[in-house]
Formats: sequence, C-alpha cells, structure tokens
Amino acid sequence: MDYRFHFGQIFTSLPFLMGGALLSLEIAVLAFFGGMVIGTAGAAAVTLGSPALRRIARAYIVFFTNTPQLVQIFFLFFVLPDAGIVLDPLQAVLLGMTLNAGAYLTEIQRAGFTSVRQTELDAAAVLGMSTWQSIRYVILPHVVRTLFAPLSNHFILMVLGTSMAAVFGVDELTGRAYSINAETFRSLEVFSVTAILYVLITIAASMVLALAGRALFRVRMKFV
Repeated sequence: MDYRFHFGQIFTSLPFLMGGALLSLEIAVLAFFGGMVIGTAGAAAVTLGSPALRRIARAYIVFFTNTPQLVQIFFLFFVLPDAGIVLDPLQAVLLGMTLNAGAYLTEIQRAGFTSVRQTELDAAAVLGMSTWQSIRYVILPHVVRTLFAPLSNHFILMVLGTSMAAVFGVDELTGRAYSINAETFRSLEVFSVTAILYVLITIAASMVLALAGRALFRVRMKFV
C-alpha cells in the first residue's frame, strides 16, 4: 500500500477540533451532574421510599439500563415531535445522556446507600434529622467518599459517549472530525488525531478527578 501521510491540513484544524473537545466535556459534565441528581433521588426511592416509589424507580432503572443510549436519544429526537415536543440535537443528546446516566448512577449510589452503617442512621434519627437531612448530612458524604472511584469512571465513560452526538449533527469533537474529513478526505489522519485527543481528554479528566478526590475526600486514585 502506497499511502502518504499528510497531517498538515489536520494540524491547522486543531483549534477547531479542540473547540469540539470542550463541547464534549461540557455535555459530559452537564449530563453527569444531572444524572447525579436523578441518581440520588432514585437511590433514595429504592432504599428508603414507599413500595410505589420503589417500583417506579426500578422500572426506570430497568428501561434505561436495558436499552441502548443511542435508541433513547433517537426516541427523544424523532418521536417526541409527534407529541408536539421538539428538541434541537444538543438538547436531545443532553437529555438522553442525563436520563441514561441517572439510571446507572441510581444503581451505583444505591450501593452506597445500603453500605451506610445502621448506627450512623440511628444517630441521625436520635438527633431529630428528617429523612432528607439524613441523606444530605449522613448518607451522601459516605456515598461520595466510598463511591468516588466508580463515579469518576462513569464520568470518563460519559465523556467518550458524547461521540454519539455526532449522529445527530452536534458539533462536538467527533462531529467536527466528520466535518474535517468531508473536506480533506484524509480519514486516517483525521481520526488518528481525534483518537489522540480523546486519550488526552480522558487522561486530563482522570488526573483532575484523582487530585480532587485526594484533596476533598482523601480518596486515593490512580491518574489513569
């Protein structure tokens, strides 16, 4: 195979690709924190809620963890308009990723909820804390310290998962790589550079998370 590499055109587009990388991180951060809110409520419903709330939470978990995230976003983007709800591509991707993350983070946080020692919950009850005060001051700090590593790993997976947004025309990293490839027809160079950028992004995110875990929660994690 007589193939000559030409990275010049790709390197001139690096600022454009970096802008897409920042958008990928923004989507992941927003979806992750939205999922954390849903996950906290879901874990509380599963472990502390009434039977009806538990059934609703479990149905939500089963649906979103047993269907592809891409199909979920397709539903939001193509089916909801039939009901009069029109989302732009970024809104559909962000909402789909948030709902999907919420289901997985419910399961992750449920493990943290159930690992809290009963003596701590009894102490909170003696102090007159309500259920939500116990969650805020007793359970959540325990969950964050205990599950910081798996939560961080899930965030990294979400960063990589933002690449599916390109299917819907979102101008994130993969979407911009498609655009450059359509102009240059240098697929090998374009997607090699894009893959390297994803590696750098995930390493940087892992380092930030590891440092934050050590500084805030005394959790020791490897950088990568």
